[in-house]
Amino acid sequence: MGPHRELHRHHDVTVLMAAQTVSELGTQAGLFVLPLITYALTGSTVLAGLAGAANLLGTALAALPGGVLADRVDRRRLMRTSSALGALSSTSVVVAALLGALTVPHLLAAAFVTGGCAGLFAPAEISALRAVVPPHLLPTAIGQQVGRQRVADLVGAPLGGLLLGLARWAPYVLDAVAYAVAWVTLGRLQTDLSPSATRRRGTARADIAEGLRFVWSRPLFRTLMVWSMGSNLVVNALFTAANLRLVRDGYPAWQIGLVDASAGVCGVLGALAAPYVVERFPTGRLTVLVAWSFVPLTLPLVVLDDPVAVAVALSLGVFLNPAGNGGMGAYKVAVTPAELVGRVQSVGQLMAWSTIPLAPVVAGVLLSTVGGAWAVGVLVGLGALVALLPTLVRSVRLVPRPSEWREQCRTSEADWPGAGGGQRVAPRPQARPSPVGPDRRALEPAGAAARHP
Repeated sequence: MGPHRELHRHHDVTVLMAAQTVSELGTQAGLFVLPLITYALTGSTVLAGLAGAANLLGTALAALPGGVLADRVDRRRLMRTSSALGALSSTSVVVAALLGALTVPHLLAAAFVTGGCAGLFAPAEISALRAVVPPHLLPTAIGQQVGRQRVADLVGAPLGGLLLGLARWAPYVLDAVAYAVAWVTLGRLQTDLSPSATRRRGTARADIAEGLRFVWSRPLFRTLMVWSMGSNLVVNALFTAANLRLVRDGYPAWQIGLVDASAGVCGVLGALAAPYVVERFPTGRLTVLVAWSFVPLTLPLVVLDDPVAVAVALSLGVFLNPAGNGGMGAYKVAVTPAELVGRVQSVGQLMAWSTIPLAPVVAGVLLSTVGGAWAVGVLVGLGALVALLPTLVRSVRLVPRPSEWREQCRTSEADWPGAGGGQRVAPRPQARPSPVGPDRRALEPAGAAARHP
């Protein structure tokens, strides 16, 4: 039986992924129209940009508290609470628009709340994923999670634009309904997602510090956290610079739109292929391959400036990304102690996303100061420097293929909450992977000084 079919035999896996996909679809539709509605109300591009910034700020401020809560309270309850708050926020926008009372402060507040809901939801979701997915299927589960997010991103924006053409409030009806459907769907989870009864409760500050120490004290986690920050900055700046060059050179909007569409489609295809790619490469070497992939792919864009070249370069790079996320993401979740998954996830998410808002600024400054070709060249050079981070760290390179480190998880699946297709009634400590793989190479023990993010 293939990993995809085996994964979806587990009831709670299907429920969790369905809820996440529906919620993400509505969120993307709302985020797409947010700056457009703000600009229509004010005529200010600054305020339109602030609307998106308010959403990111909400996510950033909620990320670390969300990680603490995910390790302290029932994860199902936390995810449902986040969905309920999102539904109320979007509903308030619909009601205000129907009454003719929609204002920019209201939109900014709704964007902030929506971002906060995402920051609370994500750590609880990844903690729940570990609880409902058998350890040996984690790479497939995380690959599919990335794929579903790609589909939601690809469909959500045009769907939001279509609904905006009907009425300003229409996209937020979709968003509110999506949150409500997620709330109902999450209620069907059967696994006990409450925190471990053996976990020692400390203050919120101490809990956050514990998560930060765990990440920073392990070379693998630390290296990949810093790499993700640099990679997100460079890759997003490359996307922005490439698109702005096309705009400046007068290419029609539909051709530029096809560049983003092709990247989205390749991201979905890459997510479908990710489980098979992950199985055939050592996880560490696959991570290094993904780290370097954008360098040779985007180097020709220094001299080639047309939609076809940009679409091919960016789409091939995006195709490989889900495999890198799926393999190393699964390994990271598998070796993190169950009582720390939420906080480790929130730290990684916050740091990885922290550089994304800077990408358009970096791209714009480079284009205006050194021109298109040099801007791309500088970004490609920065990409090579960033790719050196995982390449030079031995603990990243030597993470073995999933069939090796995953085999250690199989020996502990009797302790997995959903072992045998049943659901646990009360919380039980989860066994950790053995620190040594079949070939005697050290894996990252959950509590020792070691490696990968």
